[in-house]
Amino acid sequence: MSIRVERDKESGVAVVTLDRPAKHNAITLAMARELGSVWRGFRYEDEVRAIVVTGSGGRAFCTGIDREAAQDVPQPSSPYTIDDPLLAIGPKANDLWKPVIAAVEGMACGGAFYLIGEAEFVVAGEDATFFDPHTTYGMVSAFETIHMAQRMPYGEIARMALMGSAERISARRAYETGLVSELTPAGGALDAAVRAATVIAGHPTEAVQGTVRALWSVTEASRTPALAHAPHLVSLGNLPADRQAELFGRRGPAFRTR
Repeated sequence: MSIRVERDKESGVAVVTLDRPAKHNAITLAMARELGSVWRGFRYEDEVRAIVVTGSGGRAFCTGIDREAAQDVPQPSSPYTIDDPLLAIGPKANDLWKPVIAAVEGMACGGAFYLIGEAEFVVAGEDATFFDPHTTYGMVSAFETIHMAQRMPYGEIARMALMGSAERISARRAYETGLVSELTPAGGALDAAVRAATVIAGHPTEAVQGTVRALWSVTEASRTPALAHAPHLVSLGNLPADRQAELFGRRGPAFRTR
């Protein structure tokens, strides 16, 4: 498995690390299952009162699902449903209402937004970049954009999704638009996120979890019906797998960071 969990009993903070740096912390099917198990397990660990999720290696927080793993997922024939192995990789999808902070260094793209979208806030190193390559490769960005639309102005999320791999949002721009709540020197995101989590973990946990649940209820009203449309949008809009593979094999356009 490539998920590492460290718990500090004194502070009440746990750190969940995607630990596959050679693959930019891309998520395999086994990792997806383990993430769900980790989040569900935290519901029973009263000593864990706040959590930080991050990626190892410094080059990437996460680059979404491992493409080879995605090819192993059979899909139903109906255009109104898909089997998405990333649907339950986030804390809220697993009924966890303890606060989660995302600490981002390097690239965060595509399926990484399932995790970022279910974190309470994001701390990023100044070298972090955010982008969504789906459209470049003939894939609909539905689940990802729905998650991120709760965190970014419409024009920003639309631009990121539609520009695909041609453009990356810098950590500074992400901070300016509200996606990132704290910007740190490169390599400092994890320490800053742990410091914030330690403060939160020191507050009465019932009040903290109730606040998380209240905040999440604001987004549920719009998120739930939007997510209901996502499966058939993906099924109808995605190019066939062989055509996607052809596009993946091409040298893409040079990207710029803004």
